[in-house]
Amino acid sequence: MSGSTEGFVDYIIDCLSSLGTITQGRFFGGVGLKEGSVQFAMIMANALFFVVDDSNRVKYEKMDMECFWYNTKKGKVNVRKYFEVPAEIIEEQDVLTEWAKESIHIAYRLKKK
Repeated sequence: MSGSTEGFVDYIIDCLSSLGTITQGRFFGGVGLKEGSVQFAMIMANALFFVVDDSNRVKYEKMDMECFWYNTKKGKVNVRKYFEVPAEIIEEQDVLTEWAKESIHIAYRLKKK
């Protein structure tokens, strides 16, 4: 992980400190963020992605945000479970915290299925 990515991870964890203990771990070449037993976010190349489902995906799409994706030999793979968090949300700690809470609840709900 590069120094700038590490700094971004630290910044996000600090912003979300009111949620309790947020842990981090390696996740597909990036960093996964967990609250308790669920991963609710990931950071890839200084971009923050939150877990979404049908209840909130449209909110991200209305802000022209895209899902996480990667390329394979067979083409582009879209991972619609994770959507990028807009920069203006990251800059507003209270709003970021609310979006994170929503993603945590979704992650727990998805885990139960």
